[in-house]
Amino acid sequence: MIPPGFTGGYLDRADRLRHDVDGLAAALDWRTRLLVLGPGYEPQVDGAGRLGWTTLAQAPDDAELVLLGLAEGRAHVAAITHEPGTAAFRSPRVMTALAEMAPGEAATWGAARSVLDWHARHRFCANCGAATAPFRAGWGRKCGACSTEHFPRTDPVVIMIAEHDGRALLGRQAAWPHGRYSALAGFLEPGESIEEAVARELHEEAGIRVRDTRYVASQPWPFPSQLMIACVAKAEDDSLTLDRNELEDAIWVPREEVRAVLAGGTGAFLAPPPFAIAHTLLTRWAEEP
Repeated sequence: MIPPGFTGGYLDRADRLRHDVDGLAAALDWRTRLLVLGPGYEPQVDGAGRLGWTTLAQAPDDAELVLLGLAEGRAHVAAITHEPGTAAFRSPRVMTALAEMAPGEAATWGAARSVLDWHARHRFCANCGAATAPFRAGWGRKCGACSTEHFPRTDPVVIMIAEHDGRALLGRQAAWPHGRYSALAGFLEPGESIEEAVARELHEEAGIRVRDTRYVASQPWPFPSQLMIACVAKAEDDSLTLDRNELEDAIWVPREEVRAVLAGGTGAFLAPPPFAIAHTLLTRWAEEP
């Protein structure tokens, strides 16, 4: 079974060094590898699908660093750039690079992208408005005025297919590539369980009521920093009432057709890319008897 995209990272996150200032300083030596990133945190990928790395000497003298982790005795870091305005942007070059990445590389890049973007958007304290500075090896920021500590957050998102009579409900947004359909999704709101969020989103977006929600898999999604929680739920009927603010269209697709499309054949929809949790969700649903 192919693991969900953005998982399977090979770095030891080395939490122990986040609390050890002297140990971290000792780890940042000539062997340290600095992640190479382009504008918008775009990854640089070689012909083998590996991320680009350089030496710490290539970082600015006053660079603030995030310790991504350790591998083969070497620290792997990324430089905080405070690059604005890129929170949810996914350029075609990023999508191409993700499709080319070797296993585990997207997990490293995704973690770096999420935490760097968080730094860019949290330069000032939400408590008092004063400037903050990185601490804990770049996995937090601390206010210099009121000492409030801030940490990167992850926003939970439910992503799901409803099933009815051997068919899966798929929807599309107008901005997606022509023919692309995927699982429906939405943010989990405060005070909700996963099952309640699945039921609410499916009813709000497609007008259906569901039961018997089951968890399938999860995936980090670094645009900017979400945890996608993939589920399947049984629909009580197949009558749809679409929220046109959310969906351009929605269709019920038989399991055999989903299998054919995922295998590279033709069908009523273009499948989501393999690095998206929707692809994992559809694959596992299609493999059921």
